[in-house]
Order: sequence, then C-alpha cells, then structure tokens
Amino acid sequence: MASQGLGLVARAASRGLRTSRLVRFGSPSLTAAPSFPHPVARFPSAVVTPRLISNSPQRKGITPDDKPPQPKDVDLPPVIKTPAVITDSEYHSVADEYLERLVSHLEDIQDTREDVDVEYSAGVLTLRFGGDIGTYVINKQPPNKQIWLSSPKSGPKRYDYVVMGDGQHEKQDTACGEWLYLRDNSTINQLFRDELGIDLSMPVGDYGE
Repeated sequence: MASQGLGLVARAASRGLRTSRLVRFGSPSLTAAPSFPHPVARFPSAVVTPRLISNSPQRKGITPDDKPPQPKDVDLPPVIKTPAVITDSEYHSVADEYLERLVSHLEDIQDTREDVDVEYSAGVLTLRFGGDIGTYVINKQPPNKQIWLSSPKSGPKRYDYVVMGDGQHEKQDTACGEWLYLRDNSTINQLFRDELGIDLSMPVGDYGE
C-alpha cells in the first residue's frame, strides 16, 4: 500500500510539473512582444506619410475674363537734332544758296506788294513790311556757322544747318539739309508762315489762299 501511495504521489507530482511548465511557457509574459519599444513608437517625427507625386505641370484655370498682359506704353525719347559738321567753305556754300533763294522769293513778293521792301547786301537780308509789322533782318554768322534772324514779333533766333533723314553723313548732298532753330526745331519758313502768312515753299501768289 505504501508503495502504491508513493507511486500515486510521484505521478501526481510529474503531472503537476508538466502542467506548471505548460502554464509558464503559455503565460503572456513569455509569448508577448519584446519589451523594447518599436522604432516608430520611439520616433513619431520620422513617420512619413506617403504622397503621390505627379510630373505633369500645374496650370492655372483660364476663364473668359482672363486677358493677356498688355504691353505698357513707353514714351520714346525725343529725337535730338544736332548741327551738321561742315567746313567753312561748305557753310558758305549752303548759307549763300539758301539766302539767294530766299531773296529771290521775297523780291517776287515785293513786285506784287507795295508794302514790302527787300534789301540784300554783304550777306545781310533786310525785309521791311509796312503797317504795324516792322522789319526782319536775316544775316550770316560765319564764326558760329549759323544764320541769325531778328523778328519784330518773336525776337532773335539762331538757325543751325542740320542734315535731315538717312543722308546725315552725306555732306555733299546739301539738298537734304535744313536751317533749324534747335530750341523748338522750327524752320525759317515756319516763322514766315506763322508770322507773315508767307509760305516760302510755294510759288508767289499761292500762299494765303
């Protein structure tokens, strides 16, 4: 009987040992995840949210009200005219030619009007008008290569010889030149037209109609 009791105790002890091992190995403390934290849990800032990347360019919507940019109005700088670079002999040539044409035109006017008196001597042209108009004096100024004009209405003016257009450097072609008052780019013809009603570019008798 004693031996049977010992056998039962031994089997019971062996059965309990196996049971305790099963319980121990099956316990949550052994089957759970390791105790150290997951890297994502330790560094939440390192988590990158996936984002779709598109290579197509982004375009703004175009509506009927959209207008293309308009170019800004740019004020172009005024063209600055300068006296032609001419020699003394060229100056005398163009100045004498101009004054002779002017005298010829004014003498034709003198023949048709009693109130006009024209006198030309030594490069000085004196033009007298009767009534309240007064006397105009036009003369050469070789030291300055200019033609000076004195008006009883607008005072003195100095005219420089300026070559106009694309032929500015073609000094031999004097027909493309003009005598200009550089302060306002006006010509002697403009002064006669504005102050006397005489157009020197037209035949005598046609102006003023």
